Amino acid sequence: MAIPVSPEKGKVAFLWFNNYAGITIRTPNKTLVIDPADVDPKKFDAVDAILITHEHYDHLDHAVVRNIYQRTRCVVIADPTSIRRLRSVVDPDHLKEANIGDEIELENVKIKVEDCNHPPASTPVTFLITSEDGIKIYHTADSLPFEDMKRIGEEFKPDVVFCTVGIAPGASPEKGVEIAKYLQPKVAVPYHTASRRDLEKFAEILAKEASNVKCLVIEQGKTYTFP
Repeated sequence: MAIPVSPEKGKVAFLWFNNYAGITIRTPNKTLVIDPADVDPKKFDAVDAILITHEHYDHLDHAVVRNIYQRTRCVVIADPTSIRRLRSVVDPDHLKEANIGDEIELENVKIKVEDCNHPPASTPVTFLITSEDGIKIYHTADSLPFEDMKRIGEEFKPDVVFCTVGIAPGASPEKGVEIAKYLQPKVAVPYHTASRRDLEKFAEILAKEASNVKCLVIEQGKTYTFP
């Protein structure tokens, strides 16, 4: 399953669908799919927007984006490098370039484009998503921690933050905890790993170093809701 059931008003549902940063977020009125790669595109329907953080194969899969777009005619929001690579896949009027500092609105769902500390990528971004009801979810792609995360945490007070803990260069459970400590969300969710041990180690370290932040260790393919 790659599309969570629509949540009731005042809630947001999300589902992790690969070993990387593949997340489906569903608000009461919108469905967003972030970095769909290494996944069967036919599992996605009624999609309002695809969000792409950067051009790496585990985040940008042209065939998957093409399939979802052709069936749903959704908008595709992507970093500048990915936009250039998608021009032959998505019609121009459905492509939106995501530059750091941009604010994009899908009716009453807001998407704030923030910086990303992932040096191997050309123009990586992260996304702060605010639902119609004001619930804030911060998707960090496979970013390492960076100083401006503290500002993002203080200014926006995210409810849920996805924290990179593996696979990406330099990533680890320890670095993931640094992300949570910078942002101080209500719930920190470790992801971007194929290792269950990475997720569990993140939870162990977070409990010791930032016990005020709740940890949610999620399973792939299972829907979770907040609050």
